[in-house]
Amino acid sequence: MSTTEAAETGALLTAAREALERYLEVHVDDDGAITFSHADVPCVIQATRLADGLTVLSLTCVVAWDLPDDPALAVAVAERAGQGLFGTLGVGHTDRGVDVTLRYAFPAEGMDPSPLGTLLMLVVSTASQLRTELPGVDA
Repeated sequence: MSTTEAAETGALLTAAREALERYLEVHVDDDGAITFSHADVPCVIQATRLADGLTVLSLTCVVAWDLPDDPALAVAVAERAGQGLFGTLGVGHTDRGVDVTLRYAFPAEGMDPSPLGTLLMLVVSTASQLRTELPGVDA
């Protein structure tokens, strides 16, 4: 990672941290990623420079994990994914069951803290709402 890339991603993560601190308690991991929870939904924000002048924030929320592989869950996730959420709702299969995640990536350079915080909280709130609505999730 170049010095410029490190500075750009660091500045974007700092902006995201400051924006979220208005709403939540956040932690900065050793690798610079921001972690936090909202209504028992763990989330992480990372920054990546995709090209010169294009650095994006990537927000991942783990809506549920280690669920039984139930067709009703797959149907519910597919229905919700088609409702135009902020982010991409996905199901991942592991040795212990099914994990449901909500991911959202967007270019955030130059965003003021208030709209950045609002956008991040829209995604996080959606993940928390999904946690209460999906079948088989003990919220």
